[in-house]
Amino acid sequence: MTVAGVPRHDAEDLDPVRISEQQFERALCHIRGIKRGLIDFLRKPKRVTIVNFPIELDDGSVESFQGYRVVHNRVFGPGKGGIRFHPDVTLDEVTFLARLMTWKCALVNLPFGGAKGGVVCDSKKLSEKELRRITRRFTSELYDVIGPHKDIPAPDLYSSEQTMAWIFDTYDVLHPGYNNRPVVTGKPIEMGGSYGRHEATGTGCMFATKRFLSRGLIPDRQEIAGASVTIQGFGEVGSMAARAFFREGARIIAVSDSKGGIYCEHGLDPVAVEAFKTEHATVVGMADTLTITNAELLELECDILVLAAVENQINAGNAGNIKARLVVEGANGPTTPLADNTLLERGIPVLPDIVANAGGVTVSYYEWLQNQANEQWEYGQVMDRLRDRMFAAVDAVFDRWQSFVVGEVEAPAAKVLPEGGRELPDLRTVALIIAIEPVSYTHLTLPTTCTPCRSRGGGG
Repeated sequence: MTVAGVPRHDAEDLDPVRISEQQFERALCHIRGIKRGLIDFLRKPKRVTIVNFPIELDDGSVESFQGYRVVHNRVFGPGKGGIRFHPDVTLDEVTFLARLMTWKCALVNLPFGGAKGGVVCDSKKLSEKELRRITRRFTSELYDVIGPHKDIPAPDLYSSEQTMAWIFDTYDVLHPGYNNRPVVTGKPIEMGGSYGRHEATGTGCMFATKRFLSRGLIPDRQEIAGASVTIQGFGEVGSMAARAFFREGARIIAVSDSKGGIYCEHGLDPVAVEAFKTEHATVVGMADTLTITNAELLELECDILVLAAVENQINAGNAGNIKARLVVEGANGPTTPLADNTLLERGIPVLPDIVANAGGVTVSYYEWLQNQANEQWEYGQVMDRLRDRMFAAVDAVFDRWQSFVVGEVEAPAAKVLPEGGRELPDLRTVALIIAIEPVSYTHLTLPTTCTPCRSRGGGG
């Protein structure tokens, strides 16, 4: 998927799986003592489930659907990750996203491993009844795969809290007599969902940005108040981010969706933009705004550019034209490796996705905790905890990055520069280092045999 009008570079590899591998390799260059066999293990998922099932459609015909559920790693706890409904879902994509979730959970210090799932279907062409049948059948196929302490799904692309309600209900019927609410997160409030879950990713982006600015890397811009902000992608994440930045005193000068964008030098009211989009199915055409393309939005002069659309939006074809002082990734993978290089050379920091958009999985964790204890936290309590955890993640990345800057840490295999010294990692690489290290080191400390089973003389 792409956003129309964004330039591409023909020589650049835009495959998200291979991009993920490049980023993984960059991080490995800065990790001491990691063994090749363990690296090979971390590349692969722990478990892959592929299911095929027939569904009767509303017109009486039958169609076969394929679904995937991938768990990448469970060293810290059950798998955690969304389920998406999209015609272009592939096993490679789901596997790559599951691995990304492992790093995200490790970075934010959540007791989860990475997981992801999907069903190959066009949800826009299916009725609600058909989607309900698909969801219930997919859940029944995964009845012994998912579970509150095994693997916990959540909403993702073209799935929703209604989808999670269907998953919970189906799982609950198949597993009577237990507290099954923690089997999914992102549920309706009435079914055990958490206050703040809907806006968690967008608000988390604001919290991450706020903390990063406070560390003083951007000259004359140490707070959000008064900052000019552009947001590519005015969906759930982008619209919630716009509200959060607006509340902090930012001036939202441009937003966009798949049909184009709007610009207003004096600033936009996110609530008014949402109302217009609800009525017209796009932000384009709103009164007292200038219509722009997505490509033009990316290259506007601003303090903060929030990428909340899809992958590969800043790439080798346009990275040299970015004029933002800080790029914040609300979406997964919106900046390519070549673009990362260019932005680093130009002194434009990128707050990477595994930090900036970790608010969603963080509040999912809070929902899971509430369900375990049969509690319901107040909205303010959820937001306070989200803020603190986002601040801690940004601090960890910034402090580790500073240790590279001042030479406290020397990368064992980093690229040696012609003028001497070694290549300085960007914030994305540093975030991945922080995430990969505890996962790899914990695997090395685990026993290789099951002591209780061995002591009983059994093999199972």
